Amino acid sequence: MVFPYVFCRMKGLLTLAIALVFPLMACAAPIPVALPAADLAQAPQPASAAHADHGHEGAELRQLAPTALAEDEKLRVVATTNILADVVRSVGGDQIELTSLLPVGADPHSYNATPADLRLLSDAHVVFIVGEGIEESLLAVLENREGGSALITVNTGIDLMEMHDEAEAHPDDHEDEHAEEHEETHAEAEAHHHHDLDPHTWTAVPNVIHWVEIIEHALGELDPANAEVYESAATAYLAELEALDNEIAAAVAAIPVENRKLVTDHETFGYFAARYGFEVIGSVIPSFSTLAAPSAQELAALQRQIEAEGVKAIFVGSTVNPSLAGQIADDVGVQVVPLYADSLSDPTGPAPTYIDMMRYNVTAIVAALQ
Repeated sequence: MVFPYVFCRMKGLLTLAIALVFPLMACAAPIPVALPAADLAQAPQPASAAHADHGHEGAELRQLAPTALAEDEKLRVVATTNILADVVRSVGGDQIELTSLLPVGADPHSYNATPADLRLLSDAHVVFIVGEGIEESLLAVLENREGGSALITVNTGIDLMEMHDEAEAHPDDHEDEHAEEHEETHAEAEAHHHHDLDPHTWTAVPNVIHWVEIIEHALGELDPANAEVYESAATAYLAELEALDNEIAAAVAAIPVENRKLVTDHETFGYFAARYGFEVIGSVIPSFSTLAAPSAQELAALQRQIEAEGVKAIFVGSTVNPSLAGQIADDVGVQVVPLYADSLSDPTGPAPTYIDMMRYNVTAIVAALQ
């Protein structure tokens, strides 16, 4: 059973309301991300409060109970993605025993849990997930894990962006098509709903600042003996993140406004675009999930859009096969630029930490679009 909880804590001007929730199903008390005033007319819009609530009004909320740890025993922590694990590590440090469920280069949308993963989940005291669709292939495993570990969704409280639905824009194209498919199960309807909300929040630094607040509180609640250590580490890491946010804003200023246009392999950089003043023109896979597949009509429309907008590059994440993006790039005469979106690099690569990943991506984007 997953135990929801809530807390309110002031850090400067930021008030957080945090809840433990079923994965991919909760978003409470949205905290809007401040956006730069310039060049955001085409930015994706955040989801409405109705989308963000997900039907958990009135749910009983409770604090986390401290974990009974033996002498010299550390809190056993699992984080699903390696990006999230790096953020957790920056707060927990040597006080926790941390494992990242997904290895470097794994696609979080399609990753299949191994028997070893199931043992890690059952042995953990706490499991951190991104939520809202990222771990879609792990949903059943997470919900049915043994051991009674706390499950914490770090995207809780973030005002999630909503993807424009082409089917709504052109309803005549879809009338009477496969009418039987409208008889969805509740699970199928919920999965479809989550694919309409963008879970890739970490591409904007303020959202990871929000993650840190959630992680620090959870670790401190579960392991109060080390709460001051977690608070000190979080404070230091938050200062680094705030500096990174300013660094990115300064770097992208070198790109002419008319060149700040992004095409990606799938819908991954909406929060980045909104925060730092870019326009998302489209994506090879028009979905927040890499499990979707584009139609020939969608690919043809993307090519026309790239040519019409004068887009300079297609950006492809390390977990995605670049061949389809490469074909489109060859057809329209633009370059394919590799980024790290859903996974860090290995320790010897250019993006072994979240901060390194953001710096690498910004450097590559600026070089491609200047």
